[in-house]
This record gives sequence, C-alpha cells and structure tokens, in this order.
Amino acid sequence: MEWRNETAVTEFILEGPTDREELNHFLFVVFLVMYLINMLGNGTMISVIIRNSQLHTPMYLFLGFLSSLDVCITSVTVPKMLSNLISDKKTISFSSCLAQLYFFVGFTVDECILLSIMAYDRYVAICKPLHYITIMNKKVCFSMLFASSITSFMHSLLHTLLIYRLSFCKSHKIRHFFCDYTPLLQLSCTDTSINELLLFTEASVLVMGPFLIILISYIYIIKTILKIESSSGRHKTFSTCSSHFIVVTLFYGSIFFMYFRPPSSYSMEKDKISSVVYNVLSPMLNPFIYSLRNRDVKIALRRALHRTVTCSKG
Repeated sequence: MEWRNETAVTEFILEGPTDREELNHFLFVVFLVMYLINMLGNGTMISVIIRNSQLHTPMYLFLGFLSSLDVCITSVTVPKMLSNLISDKKTISFSSCLAQLYFFVGFTVDECILLSIMAYDRYVAICKPLHYITIMNKKVCFSMLFASSITSFMHSLLHTLLIYRLSFCKSHKIRHFFCDYTPLLQLSCTDTSINELLLFTEASVLVMGPFLIILISYIYIIKTILKIESSSGRHKTFSTCSSHFIVVTLFYGSIFFMYFRPPSSYSMEKDKISSVVYNVLSPMLNPFIYSLRNRDVKIALRRALHRTVTCSKG
C-alpha cells in the first residue's frame, strides 16, 4: 500500500455551517456564545472537582475527565469555524486539516469509551456496592483512562494515515465546517474502499463496543433498581445515573446518525446539524446536566460561589 500523499493539494476550503453568507455574522455570535458557555461550564466543573476533596471519587474523576474531553473536542473545531464565519478567506491547510481530523477523532472516540467506563462505574456502585471500593480503586480508574486514551489516538492515527494516502483531484471545497472523515472521502478521486471498510468494521467496534457495555450495564442497573421495594429508594438510586443516561443519548444519537449509514445517504445539511449536536451543543450542556441533577456537585458549586463572593468582599 502506498502511504505517501500524492496529491498536489496544499489547502482546502471549508464551506462552514451554512452557505448563506447573510447568516454568517449571526451564527458567529451564536456559536461564540455557545463556545464561551462551554468553556465556562466545563472549566467550572473541572475546578470544582479538583478543589473539593469530597469529590475525589471515581465517579467525579470520570466526570472531570469528561469535561476535559468536551473542552478539547469543541476547541479542535469551533475556533476555526468562528474565524471562517467572519473572514473572506475560509481555507485550511492540508496539514492543519489532517491535524484537526486526528485530534477530533481521537477525542471523540475517547469520549465514547469514557461514557462506557462511567456506565460500568454506575453498575458496580448500584449492583455491587459492597465491592465498589475494591473494584473501582484509584489504580484501576487511572489505568482505564490511560488505556482509553491510548486506544483512541492509535485508532485516530490509523484513520488519519488512511486519509493522507488519498489523492484529491476533485473540488477542494469541504462541504462542512471542519475536516471530518466522510466529507474528505467524498473529495478523493482514488479508491476509498479500505477507508470505508475500516470505518464500518474497526471504527464500529470502538464505538459499538462501548455502547454495548453501556447497554448491558443499564440492563443490570434497571433490574437492580426494580428490586428495591420503596419508590423513593428506586428514584434516589436511578437519579445517580440519570444524568449519564441523558448525556449518552445526546452523544450516541448524533454519532450513529452521522457515521453509521451508507455514504450514499450522506446529506450535507442533516450532517451539519448532527455535528453541531455532538460538537457544540452536547459539550455545552453536559456540565449543566450533571450539576443540575447531582446534589454533591450543586453543594460544591454553592461553596465555591460563596468563597468567591467572600474573597471579593474581603
């Protein structure tokens, strides 16, 4: 297989979230506000978890890592999109495009695996509470996070190299607001069958595998919850994983719609909307979903706010 990129392409043109120029400035304001809320919400969540010793547990370790990934995913794509929305030059260099693809895929797959780790954590906490401290010890938690990141970025490197080997002799205009896998494949004039095969096999395993872990974990969780006699006990137990369930639904729903369908059914407008969901909307909402539905986080946030107000007055 020839791994050298033989194309003369030095840059691509990013179409952006819309082809209607009159909406660009409005969308710039909207996405800028969403990006800033994302940074503020996830940054606050990370800070609160680090500063509160009561939150130094596996569940909050994973939650802090989730917030970090949400910041990274959005920061890989949104700043360039914002720049293009107010600039006449909407280009991205070939090397920058590959770098964007590499980090975006790596962080996104890492989040897929992390969500399955978080589901397993809730399964152990609810179904095996007496063994929780032993099973989810600090060494195990950090080992899972490390393995998740290594696996994700090795996967990302493979797919980035497969894109690098392609030649691009069609239009150099990417019909998207960032360098994503499917839009790049559409621009290639060489055989992309290997890329598509790996997308539906190896990539499917790395996305569907974690999803099956989540599904199986929730089956056992629901079975355990139904055995609880009091309705208040059932509600309290389920509330500990309801936030995670909402986040999984948002994230995986848009991922499945975007990638796990035949290339022939590719729809530019629908895929852009789906990308906005898992690229911008979901990372922005995640800290609020967890903070509004988690008593410990709300208490920690109140304490942090109280300390900030006290310091400012002093």
